[in-house]
Amino acid sequence: MNNIVKRLRAIAFVEGTSLLALLFITMPLKYLMDMPQPNYVLGMIHGVLFIVYVALVIQAKYAFNWNLKTTFLALAASVIPFGTFWADKKIFKLAAT
Repeated sequence: MNNIVKRLRAIAFVEGTSLLALLFITMPLKYLMDMPQPNYVLGMIHGVLFIVYVALVIQAKYAFNWNLKTTFLALAASVIPFGTFWADKKIFKLAAT
């Protein structure tokens, strides 16, 4: 069970970082400097990380018997900037103990 939390916390960090890079680095490059290529590449990487994150949250929901509210917050955190970092501190870290 602890293995699930380790993977979830690692993916949450990488997924959250990729979202921030997408929003604050590649999107300005695309729209302000007319450089769409970095956005395409990072967008694809972020999409894969997002899918892995969602799958791990669902796996953790069943492994730790999370209620609907906890599961929803963990999933919603993936679409809010800095959300996965909050989820790591408030949800995933507690599941590890």
